[in-house]
Amino acid sequence: MSSRPGAAWPLVAVFTAGYLASYLLPTVVGRLSAHLGLSPAQAGLVGSALLLSSAGAGFALAGRVERFGARTPARAGLILAAVGYGCAALAGSVPLVVLGVMVGGFGSGTATAVAASGIAARRDPHRTSSLGLLTVSATAGVLYLTIPHLGGGHRLPFAAIALVALLVWPATARLDGARTAEETSSPITGRLPHRRSGLVLAGGMLVWSMAQNALWGVSSRIGLDQAGLSEVTVGAVFAAALGAGLLGVTGAGLLGARLGRAVPIGLGTVVIAASIVLSSSARDLGSFATGEIMWNTVYPVVLSYLIGLAASLDIRGRWAVLAGSASSIGVACGPLLGSVLSEEAGYPTMGLILGAATLLVAAPVTAVALHTGGRPLVPGSVRRRGGAPAALLAATTGGLSGAVPKLGSPEQAVTELRVRRRRLVRSAIRTAGPDGGSGQSNAYASTSAR
Repeated sequence: MSSRPGAAWPLVAVFTAGYLASYLLPTVVGRLSAHLGLSPAQAGLVGSALLLSSAGAGFALAGRVERFGARTPARAGLILAAVGYGCAALAGSVPLVVLGVMVGGFGSGTATAVAASGIAARRDPHRTSSLGLLTVSATAGVLYLTIPHLGGGHRLPFAAIALVALLVWPATARLDGARTAEETSSPITGRLPHRRSGLVLAGGMLVWSMAQNALWGVSSRIGLDQAGLSEVTVGAVFAAALGAGLLGVTGAGLLGARLGRAVPIGLGTVVIAASIVLSSSARDLGSFATGEIMWNTVYPVVLSYLIGLAASLDIRGRWAVLAGSASSIGVACGPLLGSVLSEEAGYPTMGLILGAATLLVAAPVTAVALHTGGRPLVPGSVRRRGGAPAALLAATTGGLSGAVPKLGSPEQAVTELRVRRRRLVRSAIRTAGPDGGSGQSNAYASTSAR
């Protein structure tokens, strides 16, 4: 996406602004229930509306960020987020809060789509996505430590998200603007590559995210109602859990793809399922804190590998945006699902159901990671099944630096055709006689080189 490979921080900043609302979902849902008179299910429905709007923005922008450039949609998303969440913070009636939440959610989804497309085009998308998760976890952790001490009803979480969107605005100046017709006429177009793997991954991320956020959306209620903790104590547990998540994401960034993607995704999902069961059955501070900390340590690690896996399927970032939007739908359904299950079956039974659903999606998603390979590609590397070097693609098709064509994709076919044509030209030059044939071949060679 960016012509400045070293400038990852603008993408990380936009990523943080886009993801922050989902990270603050427990306190948003809890405060809507406590201060606006909504039932837990109704408050969860408002959270679902926010995230469904975010997912809608992602689907609308999939494959279009490159056409518009990153700067314009990122700024539009940040404005919508600031205005929408700001209005939700100022509103005192439920309909106005819901309207502001949906506008802000669309802005969050737009910012996330821009960031996902930019991350997919980078040389090492996993490292950049890990940095983004690290930043958003740190931001959310600070807010969880401060918000419970400030009061403010439902207004304060929304005001905090709007403020972060405004603070990120200056970073958009470092993003790419709209491209000219010549810049967008690249052979790296056409149908989505790895369609089967991409669809399995998107479906798996939808269910996976739904299970995670069903727990996350009611975690504050578990701590307050079932474990008997105060809001300050619950906020401190969440801050400690997000701090542990920082360590997990840092470790994932340092580890990179040394173990591939399949092992962290598969093994991490099993640990997450056990953490869900433990946290949902907690009846004291020790078990609640252990479950939340263990879950928050592993969850962002697996998420970073899933984002990197989606980004590796298409260098234009289309699968990253589509899989991320499918994940947002799961995130959106999570709070409502968690609220309904907890009201109808209780928190422990809800945890068993969510843990089983998490384990069910571990196998297909891990299979996608095994099928598509687990190591990031760098310039000059070659895919196992016949892909051309990245430098060759950049030289022959004008593609993105560091991009590697995928087996059977249009860009690989173009690369192979041009290589074969140049070989034929060289052969014709060598075999031409001294009667002028050489000049004809040289003229053809000059034309083909253009």
